[in-house]
Amino acid sequence: MILDDRPDTWRARLRRRFPERQIHLRTDGRVSFFKISTGLQCCTAILAVGLLSWGGFATWSFVDHGKVVEAKNKHITNARLAYHSLLGEVADYQKKFTAITEDLENNHALMLGLVEKNASLQQSLKSVSKKLVVTESEREQVRLARADLKRQLADIENELSQTANRAFSLEGNLSSVESDLQTALSERNLALFEGTGMRREIKQLQARLDTMEQNEEDSIDRLTSQAFSSIESVERIIEAAGLKVDELLKANGAATTPIGQGGPFIPAEKDNLPGKNLKRKLSNLDIHLSRWDSLKAVMKHLPLASPMDTYYITSSFGKRRDPINKKWSAHYGLDFGGKFKSKVLAPAPGEVTFAGWKTKYGRIIEIDHGAGIKTRYAHLNNIFVKKGQKVAFRDKIGLLGNSGRSTGAHLHYETSFNGKLVNPLKFLKAGRYVFQEK
Repeated sequence: MILDDRPDTWRARLRRRFPERQIHLRTDGRVSFFKISTGLQCCTAILAVGLLSWGGFATWSFVDHGKVVEAKNKHITNARLAYHSLLGEVADYQKKFTAITEDLENNHALMLGLVEKNASLQQSLKSVSKKLVVTESEREQVRLARADLKRQLADIENELSQTANRAFSLEGNLSSVESDLQTALSERNLALFEGTGMRREIKQLQARLDTMEQNEEDSIDRLTSQAFSSIESVERIIEAAGLKVDELLKANGAATTPIGQGGPFIPAEKDNLPGKNLKRKLSNLDIHLSRWDSLKAVMKHLPLASPMDTYYITSSFGKRRDPINKKWSAHYGLDFGGKFKSKVLAPAPGEVTFAGWKTKYGRIIEIDHGAGIKTRYAHLNNIFVKKGQKVAFRDKIGLLGNSGRSTGAHLHYETSFNGKLVNPLKFLKAGRYVFQEK
């Protein structure tokens, strides 16, 4: 009975809420009507509720979509501002790099001038030394002359004594002997006067020599300090790039260890010759300048500049999830994103060792910069160099592309030292340090 009553109750409720209605129309005295059943009223109500629900949902979706579009527009505006700011920083870095190059050239010219001046001063020092030797020789001659005069005077006094004893017998010779004695005394006094003048001149020459030596030592000290400061600066740059200075110099053919020497120790006699301290400081300066020359030569091989003018890093060096199979993998390079067919530039001079196609890398270029440093540029769209070709700094070598195993346009950039891959970002940071320091 309960189950039988439920349908009747449900239908009764619908009839109470939506009773059957009639619409009467009168036309020319005739009355007609339309009957609206309960089912039609229910369908109309359901349709009205559905339309209202759809209208509310559509209104909410439109408002939410407007907010999303506004947020994306703000993000695009911020990205454009950051892009323009980055372009300004790149221009400033280029200006600083030009100023650094000019400053290095000026310092090199200054050092060459100081080396030439030092050579001329060395010649002057040798000339003064020769004069001192001649002067010492003359002093020795004067000393011998004085001794000879004293001996002659003693002989004359002896002869005087003998002449006094034979005064009566030698009166004729006495005047002659006295004359000879006066002449000898005059010669002796003249020799003493000349010896005093020579000693005074020797003292003056020694004072001038001491002054010249002190000035030379001051100049050499300044040069040594400048060379040491430059060496420290370059070594900091090399270490910032993740390299060891001695290993890099050794790879470039520079000597980093002392020359093989040996033998028993025998103390040497003290060297009292002038310029001893100056020679020691010149030897120390020569060591610093040799290391500075080696460091300047090896700096030419470092790829401190970026291989692209405008870029953003899409994948860093080290562990990452593979962009294709999403598994953890090792990434031994930097991925630079940028505009399709953007220019790819050589970050340092070198020789192209490979230019062609490799399966996973696509179109790829490999450059040997010397000193054990090599760079690699993969996924290129075009290649503008060939194997064995020499490239200069900032030469255009290819265009950014999407060849090989790649998900989009980018440049895969690698750096290595003695066959070991190094994080390229360290070279780029070291390059920024160069610009900021200068």
